[in-house]
Amino acid sequence: MATIKDVARLAGVGVGTASRVISGKGSFSEAAAARVEAAARQLGFRPSAIARALSLQSTGTIGVFVPDFKGPFYGPLLDAIDAELRLHDRHMVAANGCGDEDTRQQSLDGARFLIERECDGIILCSTALRDADFAALREAFANLAIVNRDVKGMKTHCFTVDHRAAGRAAADALLAHGHRRIAVISGPSGVGDNKQRLQGLFDRLGEAGIAMASIPTEEGDFSAPSGWAACERLVARKPKVTALFCANDQMAMGAISYLGHHGIRVPQQWSVMGYDDSDVAAFLSPRLTSVRIPIAEMALNACRQLLNTRFGSGLAVSRKFVPTVVMRDSLAKAP
Repeated sequence: MATIKDVARLAGVGVGTASRVISGKGSFSEAAAARVEAAARQLGFRPSAIARALSLQSTGTIGVFVPDFKGPFYGPLLDAIDAELRLHDRHMVAANGCGDEDTRQQSLDGARFLIERECDGIILCSTALRDADFAALREAFANLAIVNRDVKGMKTHCFTVDHRAAGRAAADALLAHGHRRIAVISGPSGVGDNKQRLQGLFDRLGEAGIAMASIPTEEGDFSAPSGWAACERLVARKPKVTALFCANDQMAMGAISYLGHHGIRVPQQWSVMGYDDSDVAAFLSPRLTSVRIPIAEMALNACRQLLNTRFGSGLAVSRKFVPTVVMRDSLAKAP
């Protein structure tokens, strides 16, 4: 494998000149640059990533932590970050939660992994971390961005949507279609953004005279199988409902499948609404009405902020992300 010394020898220049040409840093003549570039091509020389990082004091990478790589929610987030970084000749290092520890410790371990890899910036997407955890991570590593969380005292680091407003928008859509007998499949009770979306939903329904105590609710874990199981428990309670709100699209998919297998027509008997508006929503049968959460846009702007603060990129950054209800076939007028 050719080295920088081999390139310098073939080009007839000093090693320092060859290094400056390869890195693009420092002074060198056009003639020397042409000889070095020709020699590098001839020898098939590729600069060491480690040497380049030491020279520039940068690895050219942004680290991203997500709880897992499965499902339709985190994929668009990772795609948006990776595409933006490649536009600027940077790269992504991704970590997820794994192992036998609880989800909070997995998130802390993932963040520390990325810090130890000398990433130039880190994007965190975790519902398990506490506000104090984020504050401690910021003390250890300042170039930090947080997606889908509103952390107290770290507003400039956060890129999120108002999940309470999103829950209220879901309730408004249900009420506008005449639904007053509504059931809910929630996400895990300890997850912050799940609590916020349900709080917005229940608050708005309460304002319309529908008491929270009258709303049959079952809990899932955001997966399609948990949506099936939660819907099975709901149906076993024989509720007199006309609409079902699910706290994400995966659970809505499981619920629609259960209803179809047990002769309950959607939307003729039960309307169903999801949350997130993931890619799967438009291709279910019936096509799923869902609250759109712009996760890719949040991730993109978090990435741009890190590129600006670390590399002076001057990219436009927005923190305004508006949830909207995307109407499709699964929501109809109440029977």
